[in-house]
Amino acid sequence: MDQAVDEKTMAETGTPITEREKNAIIGGVLLSMLLAALDQTIVAPAMPTIGHALGNAHYLPWIVTGYLLTATAVAPLYGKISDVYGRRPTVYAAILIFLAGSVVSAMAPNMFVLVVGRAIQGAGGGGLFALTQTVVGDLVPPRERARYAAWFSGTWAVASIAGPLLGGTFAEHLHWSLIFWINIPLGFLAMAIINKPLKKLPIAAKRHRIDGLGALLLIIATALLLLALNWGGSAYPWTSLEVIGVLCGSAIFWSAFALRLMRAVEPLISLEVLGNPIVLAGTLSMFLLQAASVGMAVYLPVYLQAVLGLSAAESGIAMLGLLLGTVGGAAFSGRMIPHFTHYKRIAMVGVVFSMLCLCLLAVVAGYATLLEVEVLTICIGFGTGTTFPVTTVSVQNAVDRVHLGVATGVLTFLRSLGSALGVAMLGAVALGYGLPLAGEGVRIAGHSATIEPFVMIFAVAAATLLLGLITLTLMPEKELRGYAENAAPMLAE
Repeated sequence: MDQAVDEKTMAETGTPITEREKNAIIGGVLLSMLLAALDQTIVAPAMPTIGHALGNAHYLPWIVTGYLLTATAVAPLYGKISDVYGRRPTVYAAILIFLAGSVVSAMAPNMFVLVVGRAIQGAGGGGLFALTQTVVGDLVPPRERARYAAWFSGTWAVASIAGPLLGGTFAEHLHWSLIFWINIPLGFLAMAIINKPLKKLPIAAKRHRIDGLGALLLIIATALLLLALNWGGSAYPWTSLEVIGVLCGSAIFWSAFALRLMRAVEPLISLEVLGNPIVLAGTLSMFLLQAASVGMAVYLPVYLQAVLGLSAAESGIAMLGLLLGTVGGAAFSGRMIPHFTHYKRIAMVGVVFSMLCLCLLAVVAGYATLLEVEVLTICIGFGTGTTFPVTTVSVQNAVDRVHLGVATGVLTFLRSLGSALGVAMLGAVALGYGLPLAGEGVRIAGHSATIEPFVMIFAVAAATLLLGLITLTLMPEKELRGYAENAAPMLAE
C-alpha cells in the first residue's frame, strides 16, 4: 500500500528525472555535504593561529563545540521540514545558513563572534548531513541505494584528509579566515548544480505542519547533553555540580520532548517511525557502532605518538589506513547488498571482523610494529565500514516516502550523538589511567610508560562494537524495494 502511494505521489510531479539530472543532484548534494564535513576538520590546525589573532584562547574549544552542538541538534528537524516543504527549499536553506555562518566566522573581530558564527554554520551543516542521504533516498530505490555508500564514505575521507592540510596551510601561509571564505564559492557552485533538477523532486507530505515546541525541546535537550559530554572529564570532573546539573537539565528537557511526542497532534518525529522495529534497532546500532568507530579514531593517534613514537604529522598520515579501510568496507558492502537476501549479515560479519581485529590490537599493543598496527587498523576500518550502507538502507527501506526525511534525520542525529558519546566514553577511560586528552596528543609523545590505558581503550571500543552487533542482530530484515526490471539475482538466502 505504501509503495503504491509512493509511486502515485512521484507520478503527480510531472517530468521524470533523467539519469544525467540524477547524477547532477547527487554530485551537488555531495559537494554540500563535503562543505559541512570539511568544517569539522579544517579548523583544528588553525586554532593556535586564531587564538593568537583574536585573543581569549581559553575559549578555543568552543569553536569546535559550538559547531557540534547545533549540527547534531537540528538534524531531525531538517528531516521533518524537508518532508513537509520539499527537498529543494530545505537544502537551499541549509546551504545559505551554512554560508551565512561562514561569513560571520571569517569576519569575526573577536572570539565570541567567531563562536557564534560557528554555531550558525553548524545549524546549516547539520541539515546538509541529513538531507544528502534523504535526497539520494528520493532518487534511488533501496536495493540500488547502497551502491552510493562509497560516495558518502569517500566524501568523509576527503574531508578528513584535506581539512587538516588546508587548515594548516591557510593559517600558516595565508590567513586563517580563508578556511571560512573558501565555503562561499563552493556553496554557490553546489546550489547552481542542483537548482534545476532538484525542482523535480516531489513534496512528500502536503498540508502538514512543523511542531515548533517539539523542535525547541529537542534542540535544548540535545545541546545540554552534548555540553555535558564535552565538559565531563575535561573542563569539569564528571561528578562536579556543573556536569551533573547540565545532565539533569538535559534529562528534564528529554522528558518534556517525549511527553510532547505523545500529546502533539502532529509530533516532530512520528511515533509510527519511532515505533518501527527496524528504525529503532537500526538507529541504535548505528549509535553504538559510531561511538566505537569515532572514539577509536580519536585515540588512535594518541597511541601512535605515545607508544610508537610518531610525530603529530606522522600519526596523521598513519591514520589514512583506518580511513581508507572504512571507505573500502562501505564500497564493498554497498556493492554486495543488492545480491543478498539476508543483507544484514554483511554488516554482522563486518562487525565481528572489526571486533576480532580490535581485540588482537589490544593484545599486541605493547610490541606491535607500525606495519602491524596499520594492517590491523585497515581491517578495523573495513569491518566497521560495511555497517554504514546496511543500516542506512535498512532504515530508509523500512518507512514510506512520507517519512523518509524524518527517519534519515533520526539516523543522522544518533550517528552524531554516538560520535560525541564515543569520544567522551574513551576519554573517561584515558583520564582514569592518567592519560592526557586526545586534544593534547601533540604533546604526549613519550608520556606513557605503560600500555594499559590503550589496551583498555581498545577493549572498551570492542565491547561497544559487541553491543552494536547485538542490536544489529535484533534488527528485523525487510525485502529491499528496487527497480523490478533491473532486480539483481540473489546469491545468498
